[in-house]
Amino acid sequence: VQLQASGGGSVQPGGSLRLSCVASGFNFRINTMGWYRQAPGKQRELVATITSGGDTNYADSVKGRFTASRNNAKNTMYLQMNSLKPEDTAVYYCNLQLRGSNYWGQGTQVTVSS
Repeated sequence: VQLQASGGGSVQPGGSLRLSCVASGFNFRINTMGWYRQAPGKQRELVATITSGGDTNYADSVKGRFTASRNNAKNTMYLQMNSLKPEDTAVYYCNLQLRGSNYWGQGTQVTVSS
């Protein structure tokens, strides 16, 4: 299993970013995927999940601002992040839970600061 996240960067509050996660080594199209984030000094937290059929769930802190999506033909998952806030600053990870194991991408840094 390989998960390659990209798209992070530095933006001002109110700005937008789109993260991507390219997956390989497993049957992407049938698996639920997740986005997590970890801010300095804090525990990693769930941001969003997306099922194989595209059903999504979000943490309360990002509802209405973030949108998870996927392209099964490209083995790629996305996280569109709008109206970014300083508290969204974190390393963002894509995640797969498969057969009792947790798989993580390398993470991509998102910094929201004026």
